[in-house]
Amino acid sequence: MFGSIRSMFVLTSVVICWACCESTCHSEVNPELANDPHKVVGAENCSKCHENELNVWKQTPHFHTFDTLHRKPEAQQIAERMGIRSIKRDETCMQCHYTSQQDGSRSKLISGVSCESCHGAAKDWLTIHNDYGGPDVTKEMESDAHRRKRRLTSMKNGMRNPTNLYLVARSCLNCHTTPMEKLVNVGGHPAGSQTFELVSWSQGMVRHNFVRSNGTTNNTSDSARLRQMFVVGVMADLEYSLRATAQATEKAKFGIANAERANRARLLLLSLQERLDDPYIQQALDAIKVVRLTPNNRELLEQVADQVGSAAFIFAQKSDGATLAAIDDLIPPPSQYK
Repeated sequence: MFGSIRSMFVLTSVVICWACCESTCHSEVNPELANDPHKVVGAENCSKCHENELNVWKQTPHFHTFDTLHRKPEAQQIAERMGIRSIKRDETCMQCHYTSQQDGSRSKLISGVSCESCHGAAKDWLTIHNDYGGPDVTKEMESDAHRRKRRLTSMKNGMRNPTNLYLVARSCLNCHTTPMEKLVNVGGHPAGSQTFELVSWSQGMVRHNFVRSNGTTNNTSDSARLRQMFVVGVMADLEYSLRATAQATEKAKFGIANAERANRARLLLLSLQERLDDPYIQQALDAIKVVRLTPNNRELLEQVADQVGSAAFIFAQKSDGATLAAIDDLIPPPSQYK
């Protein structure tokens, strides 16, 4: 399988002018996705302003996994094959399925996949995020200039703010590609969520868009944002499929599944580019022209993934969804939302 697709890609160098991204360029945003338990504040600290969002979260598998995952027979079988004695104490399982917080000299699990799993451990940015311009300034009184500065400063301090959709997309794909070869090849864990697609997976049961209505309704995203979300999701899927493929050391289920997934994302991105003729999509496509999706090709695959991710970040930052109507027929309708 690797051999059948390995000749499809070629690497070309891409030079990106980060100056056009002002102070939010990809290289300045904290790239670390694994949350530091010392910096996790817990969902209750989000509920003070985001009670409706928390109530939605409590109805999702992300929340319930804390009580259910370790009881599932398939999870127990994977743990046994991996030599894991406790799913709730093993770092491999904890990375994607739980949220940990430091408690004295040890870290403890406090929830399943939580606010901070997706938006980043909040200790360094929570106060910034909650400051609308002074102690007596409410959210409704905040100026546009201060709102922009608040968001950018929060992002620099580790917040994955959906103002830039790529920052959220990579949170999803960091786990939904299962980038651990042994866990798949030995443990029998699925090789990621092969049907993951950002629009359909984010606009269904996990949707929590109360900010735009000031907490009154869980709004669906408008067509312009959905278009941008779809493209960003494909670019991020390509990036993280490449990152997972880069971990492959043998021709087996893990490497094959992720190489095939990367190729599917590439082909879809090509279709999008035929309709949109976008410079940042083209940068991502140029980056993968000569890279072989084979085992033991980690360094080059990660370099290409970096370039694809950089292009995705800028696309999310600068694109205007109103100009992307040519892809409307490709975007999943509400009937396909998960």
